[in-house]
Amino acid sequence: MLVLAIDTCGPTGSVALGRLAGRDLEIVGQTELEGRSYSATLVASVGDLLRDAGLGLKDVGGMVAVNGPGSFTGVRVGLSAVKGLAETGGGGGQIPVVAVSRLEVLSRKAGVPSAALDAHRGEVFLRLETVGTKARELLAGARELAAIEATPLRIAVCDDGAAGLLGTAWPSVQLVRSAAPMAADALRMGEARLVAGAFVDLALLDGHYLRRSDAEIFGEAQGPERQRA
Repeated sequence: MLVLAIDTCGPTGSVALGRLAGRDLEIVGQTELEGRSYSATLVASVGDLLRDAGLGLKDVGGMVAVNGPGSFTGVRVGLSAVKGLAETGGGGGQIPVVAVSRLEVLSRKAGVPSAALDAHRGEVFLRLETVGTKARELLAGARELAAIEATPLRIAVCDDGAAGLLGTAWPSVQLVRSAAPMAADALRMGEARLVAGAFVDLALLDGHYLRRSDAEIFGEAQGPERQRA
């Protein structure tokens, strides 16, 4: 089965193509999307990746969508592309899609259960998984980090923002540096879900934001009368 992954959650985005035979995954190719130009280059990059492999969208049998956390614009652009490509379909039918968290992809890539990404504004997107507890993901600043009692022994990071905040808040925790997760890593993460058929309903597929949008935050700050004006 030919599989495609899209990740537009970070400072740069990426698309990757793989071939899945049983549980053996071969990465056919990967393209990095520079800067925040996802909307202008994403679909064209997918087309180029398929064309370079001598394939077309009709050959794709599954997709992996990284649905956050990350920038609102990046997440929305990526998911819109995933939905559009999936609905266009491979061989005339809808392409099945699985969704994965960028934090979980980073965790898997680094080989560490917990992970953190810079969320800016003095906060991190945080994945916490300790022995005997179920993994949870949250948005945390210095106050929230200080309130967490069961801190992990190690935590994966891929940027200076998260490393700096965690190094100050949790000086005893080992920070495990990793390269930033990319679409090929998401393919490896989503491989088992594709094989298991753990597909999402495209109509319900949404961003895993962890943070509310500025419109929601500033709308509340203005108050109901200002919003009605």
